[in-house]
Amino acid sequence: MPSASEKYRSLAAVYVLMVNAGGKALFLRRCNTGYRDGYYDMPAGHLEANESLKASAIREVKEETGVDIKAEDLEFIELLHRRSMDDRDYLDVFFRVTKWVGEPRIMEPEKCDDLIWADLDALPDMIVPHQRAVLDDLDRGQKFLEIGWNGDLSGS
Repeated sequence: MPSASEKYRSLAAVYVLMVNAGGKALFLRRCNTGYRDGYYDMPAGHLEANESLKASAIREVKEETGVDIKAEDLEFIELLHRRSMDDRDYLDVFFRVTKWVGEPRIMEPEKCDDLIWADLDALPDMIVPHQRAVLDDLDRGQKFLEIGWNGDLSGS
C-alpha cells in the first residue's frame, strides 16, 4: 500500500472496437495468457511509458491483428474506471475504428486461438465481462462507466 505522501497511480489500458463495413466487430479469443483464457476480447493492451493513448491503440492493433490504423480514425467511445478482481485499479480507454489498411489476422498465436466478426446485437457469451459492460453501456449513449467498486459487476 502506498504511503500517505506517495501519489496514487492507476494502470491504464486501451481497447479498440474494430467495426467492419457490415457493422460487425472483431474479437480475438484469448489463450495461454492466464487471464480470461477462452474469452473473446477486443484488440487491447496496457499503455506503455511515454506513449499516448492513441499511439498505444495503434500499436496494439498492429501487434494483435497486423493492420494499420491512423490516429485521426480513432473515435473515443468510453472511459471505464474499474477495480479488478485482484484489487488493481484501471483506467480503460475505449476507441472505435471503422477504417484500416490490411486484413485482420491472428498475429500472436501463442496468446490467441480464434478471430471472429460478431454482430454487436448478438455477441458471443464468452466476452470479457468488463468489455461486455462497456458495449452494453454504448447502447445507452454513455461515455463513462465505473465497475468493480461496490460489489457490482466484476472489474476483471
